[in-house]
Amino acid sequence: MMLCTLSAAKAQIAGLSTYSVLDMPSSARIAGLGFDYLSLYDDDIALTLDNPSLISPQTCPQLSVGLVNLFAGTTFGSVAYSHKFKHLGAFTFGLRYDSYGQFQGYDEYEQPTGTFSAADYVMSIGWGRAIDDHVTIGANFKPILSHYEEYTAFAFGIDLAASYFSTDKSFVLTVMGRNIGAQIFTFDNVTERLPFELSLAGSYKLKDAPFRLFFAINELQKWDLTYEDPLNPSSTTDPFTGEVLTKSPLATFADKAFRHLGVGIELNIRNAFYATLGYSYRQMVEMKAAETFNLSGFSFGFGLNIKGIKICYARNNYHLVQAPNFISVTTSLERFFR
Repeated sequence: MMLCTLSAAKAQIAGLSTYSVLDMPSSARIAGLGFDYLSLYDDDIALTLDNPSLISPQTCPQLSVGLVNLFAGTTFGSVAYSHKFKHLGAFTFGLRYDSYGQFQGYDEYEQPTGTFSAADYVMSIGWGRAIDDHVTIGANFKPILSHYEEYTAFAFGIDLAASYFSTDKSFVLTVMGRNIGAQIFTFDNVTERLPFELSLAGSYKLKDAPFRLFFAINELQKWDLTYEDPLNPSSTTDPFTGEVLTKSPLATFADKAFRHLGVGIELNIRNAFYATLGYSYRQMVEMKAAETFNLSGFSFGFGLNIKGIKICYARNNYHLVQAPNFISVTTSLERFFR
């Protein structure tokens, strides 16, 4: 059995959607690779919260709990439980939350009105089944509640996924539509969009080595993910000639293409220990500091399986200032259901 945890955020296309909590993966194996979800044959319940096509009887019953402090007092956490019902099949039940901390309120006269809190909550019910020996399908239904001071909004989202497995399970490929849905109740009658994404992810286990290679192609519904950053402009002016210098067409195409791609590798030693390393070009170019080298875009993690208790850790270098640490614990509950 593989180790799990809790995890990392990814940047949204600026200004086009809300509910960033939906982009927080629920496993440190995912955070350690910098992905939205993983595609592999495994009985790790934490992976099923983000990829419901991995839900199977082998993932039941398990319990996973995780917590991480993000930025400026923001806390993200999750809990997941899986269960197999006799006539209905395998399910995963989860709760994720993103607490943004305490804030000082003021009225229109700049008089303090006391402190208030803000948080997003995502419940999930996931179901999956095998179509045959090579194809599985799954879906997550996700009610979403946001409560900021006295304002409340409610939405629902659905994840739909399908995975292909080779005969020896060494190659796995998943296609997924994430966060399909809409707001039902809004803040101040302003309807906001969920961060819908169409993506593809896969992995390949090397035949004679304890390594698995991962790749992900994200945001397939939108080709151009670039935007103009005033701190890192896409064009510059030659100080001597005044000529505007821009990227070549080939460099522009490569920049747009690589923003969709994530890659990673995992070392797995008999499912007792794993270590991951991932790289996201998009995160690097969006979070880098001008004229300064840093490790933005790189992530890593590791996990241990100690007598059936999986303890996991991951670190994702979002930018130069801070890199959150992710920890969670997962255990099988099979002994309680005998």
